[in-house]
Amino acid sequence: MDMKTQPIPEKLNGLRIDGDRLWASLMELAQIGATDKGGVCRLTLTDLDKQGRDLVSRWAREAGLTVTIDKIGNGFLRRPGRNNALPPVVTGSHIDTQPTGGKFDGNYGVLAGLEVVRTLNDAGIETEAPIEVAWWTNEEGSRFVPVMMGSGVFAKAFTLDHAYAAKDVDGKSVKEELARIGYIGPEEPGEHPIGCYFETHIEQGPVLEDHAKTIGVVTGVLGIRWYDCTITGMEAHAGPTPMALRKDALQVATRLMQEVVACAGRHGPHGRGTVGMVQVHPNSRNVIPGRVKFSIDLRNADDALCEQMDADIRAVAARLSAESGLPIVIEQVSAYPAQPFHPELIGAVGRAAEKLGYSHMPAVSGAGHDAVYMARLAPAGMIFIPCKDGISHNEIESAEPEHITAGCNVLLHAMLERAGVASG
Repeated sequence: MDMKTQPIPEKLNGLRIDGDRLWASLMELAQIGATDKGGVCRLTLTDLDKQGRDLVSRWAREAGLTVTIDKIGNGFLRRPGRNNALPPVVTGSHIDTQPTGGKFDGNYGVLAGLEVVRTLNDAGIETEAPIEVAWWTNEEGSRFVPVMMGSGVFAKAFTLDHAYAAKDVDGKSVKEELARIGYIGPEEPGEHPIGCYFETHIEQGPVLEDHAKTIGVVTGVLGIRWYDCTITGMEAHAGPTPMALRKDALQVATRLMQEVVACAGRHGPHGRGTVGMVQVHPNSRNVIPGRVKFSIDLRNADDALCEQMDADIRAVAARLSAESGLPIVIEQVSAYPAQPFHPELIGAVGRAAEKLGYSHMPAVSGAGHDAVYMARLAPAGMIFIPCKDGISHNEIESAEPEHITAGCNVLLHAMLERAGVASG
């Protein structure tokens, strides 16, 4: 059966999730690792993470779902369809948090999926294809690296052994901690079928709020290029050395730092340019800086634009080096390709938002999500809702209940369009 677009029966156009139930579930999960400032600290593979996984698994079984765990600890909560030979329509995210995390990042995506299932159960709706809710291990990367570990292993971006060997600051490994909390499952990562994948998330930025829109129809995730830049001058005494005879690495560096921001502006609307780390040598009050090393973070919506930004900033560096006489070395230290989402899933999200009467706009994600790796395996898409002041990875992270409800309603109707509603 072709599972592209399945028109939802008109009688289901009024179907809505229970927003109060979803909110209550979010607040209950947020009590596991709750912080004094109203956030959540539930680091991956800790005892608190086990409690969170156990709670979500219990809720899933109470909703009639079967729970499958793979060898990296990813969880798949399955609601059967009429035709279980079809690959499942999957939604999900993660339930691990930052050390000073909020209640919604990741958690919303998992519990929104669970609420979709509860709503279908309440309405007695059978889907043609199965529906699954996934949680992915160690998306945040705050205890173990690499980030997006579970989905990355699933998508073969890196090996299970590589992930198992990762250690935290106390020398504890991923494999040891997975075993300790009882979440090494039998299934090989990547063997679980995925028909398509939706992820619902707070935006983690201010764009939707700034435009007064309820739903972001996410078209893709920005590509990222990280660099280390080193400018070498000459240390000298700040008093006796005349201005015209100085080889001041910091003054050249500050000009290039400003050009990083300007470069993003020249490659809009989705260009991003950030200098987040600076090291000045010798970092002494009365010594002209002889060497400056700083980070450059460039992002844009597709790889061609990332390449253009790379060429732009290198050309500027060459000009500044020629003008100043100081060597400038730019070394790329990592790169993540831009990930466009699938037109069919982008369309499903947009149609759902339109049908439900929610204000919406195209959006891009400047942060990484598990959907990036899922998009390598199957059609994928994301739904954004606003978060207050665009703040995330912070204990004050906040989202309005009506936006939480709206995003989940969009997810419900987008998933139904993909899964199909069994008839007769």
